[in-house]
Amino acid sequence: MLTSLRTRAAAALAAALAVVVLVLAGCGLQPAGSYVPPVAAGSIRPIEGLPEGASVTVTSKNFTEQLILGKMSVLAAKAAGFEVTDLSNAPGSLPARELLRSGQADIMWEYTGTAWLTYLGNEQGIPDQQEQWQAVYDADAANGLTWGAPAELNNTYALAMSRERAEELGVSSISELASLPVNELTFCVDAEFNSRQDGFTPMLQLYDLQRGSVVPEQNIGIYDTGAIYGAVDQGECTVGEVFATDGRIDALDLVVLDDDRNFFPAYNAAPVIYTKTLQDYPALEGVLEQVAAKLNDETMRSLNLKVDVQGEEPEQVAYDWMVAEGLVSPAE
Repeated sequence: MLTSLRTRAAAALAAALAVVVLVLAGCGLQPAGSYVPPVAAGSIRPIEGLPEGASVTVTSKNFTEQLILGKMSVLAAKAAGFEVTDLSNAPGSLPARELLRSGQADIMWEYTGTAWLTYLGNEQGIPDQQEQWQAVYDADAANGLTWGAPAELNNTYALAMSRERAEELGVSSISELASLPVNELTFCVDAEFNSRQDGFTPMLQLYDLQRGSVVPEQNIGIYDTGAIYGAVDQGECTVGEVFATDGRIDALDLVVLDDDRNFFPAYNAAPVIYTKTLQDYPALEGVLEQVAAKLNDETMRSLNLKVDVQGEEPEQVAYDWMVAEGLVSPAE
């Protein structure tokens, strides 16, 4: 099914990766923003019997949500007693993945759909979240990677409306769009979602909204991805394509419509651990599972909002949330 902007052509990504690896090898990796506030144990306790000097390296991609998740891993590992090297903010999906796959990093958060479609080369995603997680867990075992328990948060594609219009029109799910008059069936989508053979058009078909008849071409506006949120808020279209955990959904008071026919593949976030490291420190999986268990779409949107809209730093947002959740405590 659907791949996304996050899933670029493999050849282009491989070429980019080669450049990045060369840069990192030549210059030494110097990630930006490697600071995190000092922490002490909370519900995450020091691992009993952990050898002195036990260390792990954390990486992440370089967008807001990934930076927050990376800092959470750093804080969790510190609270568990590890010395931590912070290589978050890697320049893209494949560079971060390569750090983990090669054992240069031990921990990163990844999305099930991204791994399945981008790294593992499958043509179609799996809408069922547990089935998608199990599929990447099984496949990545051969790559020396172990997927931890997934979070509820699912950063998948979604459709959204302004709250005012959704309430006025009585729409809360995608299937309910079929009851709207044609002048209300207007969509803002980005170019990739619009053109993919497994994107906008088949989604309309699944929901009995045939393109060109039920939804005329003039009702479809093509926007840059970031511009869609504002366009929906300002009434330029009734429905817009969004990412489910984007902080602008809450900032603009948009309503995410229920994908009640399960079109979109699952993109649940989960901690992924270099298997050799996990064999040395098996308790590490349980440490990260405590974090994953507290993350859902609403929580992640609120955290992304603090960075993208309110201007806070990812490490401070991660720290404040983990302290508030009792996972860690402030260092004395």
